[in-house]
Amino acid sequence: MPHVNKISPVLIVHDVEPCAQFWERLGFIRTAQVPHGDALGFVIIERDGLEVMYQSLASVREDNAASADALFVGGSCVFVEVDDLDRATRATDGAEIVVPRRTTFYGMHEFGVKDPGGHVIVFAQKV
Repeated sequence: MPHVNKISPVLIVHDVEPCAQFWERLGFIRTAQVPHGDALGFVIIERDGLEVMYQSLASVREDNAASADALFVGGSCVFVEVDDLDRATRATDGAEIVVPRRTTFYGMHEFGVKDPGGHVIVFAQKV
């Protein structure tokens, strides 16, 4: 089996900029960005060796129209384990809560919000 160096989600959204700003509130920084017309078409945001990528649906359609609709699901979920759930809660204040704070049977305190692109981001801390 090959060694896996890294897995990075690429989330397809209508508007990249607010999604980048969402993660910047959590201490992530932009390490790459590509414009698309007058807007941001793609961004990589990174912190502590972890990264998330966002690409606009418009730029995907321009690059590969045949796969654009298959890639745009708007129903993706990203699970993020953190060391301080209270800080994550404060950093995401104002985001739509879709999973109220709870303690799970698998030993996590967690809550979930929607990022500006409509993807669910679940933040969790071990009990």
